Amino acid sequence: MTSDAHVNELGSFLKARRAELSPRTVGLPDTGGRRVPGLRREEVALLAAISTDYYTRLEQGRIQPSASVLAALAHVLHLSDHQRDHLFELAGRQRARHRRPAAQTAHPQLRRLLDDLTTSPGVVIGRRMDILAWNALAAALLTDFAKVPEDKRNCARILFTDPSMRALYADWRAVARGCVSHLRVTAARYPDDPRLTSLVGELSMRDSDFGQWWGSRRAPSRGAAMKRFHHPLVGALVLDWDTFTCGSDPEQELVVWTAEPGTPSYDGLRALASRAAGRLSGPAVDQVD
Repeated sequence: MTSDAHVNELGSFLKARRAELSPRTVGLPDTGGRRVPGLRREEVALLAAISTDYYTRLEQGRIQPSASVLAALAHVLHLSDHQRDHLFELAGRQRARHRRPAAQTAHPQLRRLLDDLTTSPGVVIGRRMDILAWNALAAALLTDFAKVPEDKRNCARILFTDPSMRALYADWRAVARGCVSHLRVTAARYPDDPRLTSLVGELSMRDSDFGQWWGSRRAPSRGAAMKRFHHPLVGALVLDWDTFTCGSDPEQELVVWTAEPGTPSYDGLRALASRAAGRLSGPAVDQVD
């Protein structure tokens, strides 16, 4: 079979597969009123974090996708292992066999640092921006992470789906754009991570800003930065934000917010720390796959 024939068959296979799936199967609301059964092209594209135009040309047999795009589509379309192999064969690509990443837990050294942070909010972030651990003051500043379901405890998801975040961050759009940029870097590092693909697809469908920013090529900033908050209990806060990579596990980072002594923000953090004292006896921890 020629290469062109394979590409045409690939398009037919994708089209047939999306016709077999309902919106509810992939976690989308079923609003009804569909002229044809199955998923729409734009829904598959968004869930796979690619453009609708790219996916349309793919179904039309006009382009040959990369292995990372194929892996994303295989996840979105809920393909079996045999179907995944067939998908890669039609695209003329070798399917990489990746082991599932080990579950992440906060590194003991980072947990000890959180124990010592009594007047500064701190969280430990994992490979997908999952929140692995936090201290009492971080919960008081941002949100009560213990009340967030374990599989939803992710910085990007909370930032885009919790309405209180838009009120809490004075510059929410700048913070959110930076979050998307960092998530893009992670996605490039782990192109075959199904949970990461699922997260990007979910947020692309739920928030138009996320979908637009995901398609941009804005480079992420690193190191120190400043965040402005409108906290409902202590008012305006201007905090320095720093990240520290764990030397023993580069896939984990400690994120800390601090305020310059003698400033109103420093006094505000101290007041917030007093309110948080006693609510949590130590840093909360979690395990994320």
